[in-house]
Amino acid sequence: MTARWVLHLDMDAFFASVEQLTRPTLADRPVLVGGLGPRGVVAGASYQARVFGARSAMPMGQARRRCPHATVLPPRFALYQAISREVMDELAAAGGVLEPVSVDEAFLEPPDLAGASAEVVSAFATDLRRRVRERVGLPASVGAGSGKQIAKIASELAKPDGLRVVAADEQDGVLAPLPVRSLWGIGPVSEEALRKVGITTIGQLAATDTREVVGVLGSAVGGELHRLSRGIDERAVAPRGAAKQISAETTFDTDLTAMSAVHEAVEKITAAVHRRLVADGRAARTVTVKARTADFTTLTRSETTAFATRELPTLSAMARRLAGTAVGEGGVRLLGVSVSGFSEDPPLALFDAVPSDEGWTTRPISSPDAAALAAASGAADSEVTASPADIPSTADADGVTITEDAATPAGPDAGIGAGPTRPDFRADDPDRPWRAGDDAVHTEHGHGWVQGSGHGRVTVRFETAVTGPGPARTFDAADPAMARADPLLSWRPAG
Repeated sequence: MTARWVLHLDMDAFFASVEQLTRPTLADRPVLVGGLGPRGVVAGASYQARVFGARSAMPMGQARRRCPHATVLPPRFALYQAISREVMDELAAAGGVLEPVSVDEAFLEPPDLAGASAEVVSAFATDLRRRVRERVGLPASVGAGSGKQIAKIASELAKPDGLRVVAADEQDGVLAPLPVRSLWGIGPVSEEALRKVGITTIGQLAATDTREVVGVLGSAVGGELHRLSRGIDERAVAPRGAAKQISAETTFDTDLTAMSAVHEAVEKITAAVHRRLVADGRAARTVTVKARTADFTTLTRSETTAFATRELPTLSAMARRLAGTAVGEGGVRLLGVSVSGFSEDPPLALFDAVPSDEGWTTRPISSPDAAALAAASGAADSEVTASPADIPSTADADGVTITEDAATPAGPDAGIGAGPTRPDFRADDPDRPWRAGDDAVHTEHGHGWVQGSGHGRVTVRFETAVTGPGPARTFDAADPAMARADPLLSWRPAG
């Protein structure tokens, strides 16, 4: 049988690296990306911040205490998604099957590498890393091995900005000393169960009888994990299926107690979900609302229509009704909205599904209010699809976090058009005060980012990925020469 080679590419500290690339002053400084509020969560941490113990999925307050001198920035998901598309395009051009795992990592199995020597694979991967860096300006680590598990572990060993090729005759030696948590499928509970029987490394797990492993971890996963510990991984590299669900959720700085505030939040979250639904070109029959109370009790309510829809007024109305039954008297700390039950053939846009005494029926949607809402939501840019490794399940408190289940990242023809400049760009909320991390453009000084604001003043550092470190200047917050800018222009300026 011809030797198999699977490659795993992982963009190093992706979110933070994008911020350091597009804001060159931060290139060698600790950066934390995530929610800025008291309930914010770290979505990404630079390597300079990680040495102090800050990491993804950590409460932002804890990360800031560990690394008080870090620059904290809100996520710019549209920018991350645009760069991710180009990375995935470059990987697809390498040949073979591509399996995106998240916005910043993917597996590939180039047929030209079947039966190749480790030296040939190393040369191939070195060239791949070079092409990714030249295309997007960011480093990537690559691991290669006989299966997905070995390739993933190899890329972790290669970080940051490195390459590790694990040949079949050395994989046992590479795996043996690693902690069992390095294996897919082993979390804190499984790790503790194995520790109780004296198994703490992959080598110890591999040397244990399969029946004992199954007895500890269960028949469902024990046998498979034992095979992986011995380097046996026959799982195919395969494209991921279409999203089964699109969802968004927000954690609030303070609990929402007024139903009017709940409805306002639900409408904003639903609009974010709707933007992605429209971008996908599909319609949904089911809307689900999730509410988490102050004591972390989570309630969900769902409603399914007879007709698939992608009209915002209908989705918002369903979400508001569901929120009324899911939210109790004590208020909520988190709200989420998801849509599912997708259809590729929605009703004609002249009609929409609405509830009536006779059940779900159709009605014209050409009323001024509905048309205005649909137009307002349709022009907005879509949010990013991210993995739980990059965006924790508790979303940051400063915006809506979009997630998808089993989603394929948007292809080269999706989303922002032929290039990074989006002529339909519009600020999420042009009336809110300037905050640190906002993209700004000045008629005289060009593109920059807000370093700080307050007392009617705002300080902007004017720089992009192509300018190198730039100067900082302070203006009146209401200066008519300054406006909110498209984040994509910090990466590749127009023209």
